[in-house]
Amino acid sequence: MPARMLRLLTLLQSRREWTGAELAERLEVTGRTVRRDIERLRELGYPVEGTTGTSGGYRLASGRNLPPLVLDDDEAVAVAAGLLTAAGGSVSGIEETSVRALAKLEQVLPARLRQQVAAVAGATVPVFLRGGPRAEPATLAVLATACRDHELLSFEYTGRDGTPSSRRVEPHHLVTVYGRWYLIAYDPDRDGWRTFRADRLAHPSPTHRRFTPRELPAPDAATYLARTLTSAPYRYTAELTVHAAAPVVSGRLGKLVAQIPGRVDAADSGTCTVRLGGDDLDLVAQHLMAVTALGHPFTLDQATPELRDHVHTLTGRLHTATAPPGS
Repeated sequence: MPARMLRLLTLLQSRREWTGAELAERLEVTGRTVRRDIERLRELGYPVEGTTGTSGGYRLASGRNLPPLVLDDDEAVAVAAGLLTAAGGSVSGIEETSVRALAKLEQVLPARLRQQVAAVAGATVPVFLRGGPRAEPATLAVLATACRDHELLSFEYTGRDGTPSSRRVEPHHLVTVYGRWYLIAYDPDRDGWRTFRADRLAHPSPTHRRFTPRELPAPDAATYLARTLTSAPYRYTAELTVHAAAPVVSGRLGKLVAQIPGRVDAADSGTCTVRLGGDDLDLVAQHLMAVTALGHPFTLDQATPELRDHVHTLTGRLHTATAPPGS
């Protein structure tokens, strides 16, 4: 198969629909060449459909049989199951890529194989996010597809305080961090960008209405999410001044800093501020104790009263457990 046709097939798999003019521009060929390559793909068994409209277009549709020289039924189910497993975070850094690949695969699977993949997903491979709340693979696939196709999405959402709401948003990006999945989207009804936890989102439904993506108020989605999580109004917070350089503290804390909604900021060359926050009292207390275990002098400048009391209780238990017998 010529390289240009492979490029054409990749483009058709990356988006729901393309106009002939868009494909010609991407491939740097004429519209006549695009039509000829489309016919060649059809002859090879790829289910490329023509679409109607002002300019017409093409899309890769589901077929009765998988295209030749691609995957047989067993291989297709095996690949889908592998992608679902990878999306659970068993391999670092592969989660979002796996969901995107799964969305592409499901787009061309025959109905009988979709049912098999759904059975595998429901019976054996729900997504476990490093011990945290679960996000359903089907939900992640819907979110990823809506982001890819720039399609308005509606869903039910439960806020941090338990308040339910109905949302209709412009999905921008799906990001995984801190062991959880987040949807970054623009909410026209609230006239602003919002971040939604996937495990709190229910009944996502594409509206079949397209939108023009807005510019994210950050260099990239990961940066935006990090800023959002760091500045969120958490239930339990603490702020410490540690008498050590910020790079030293960040280096000693290592993965802990990357896994908690906190940050380390340099005050001067030998002092830094460590900010911690979260909605789980035990978890924030553990992070606070980890900072104190670094061995550098520090002061606890601010802390939620419940967090202070909880830390006092924990240190009291530790003192009792480590006291000499009979003391």
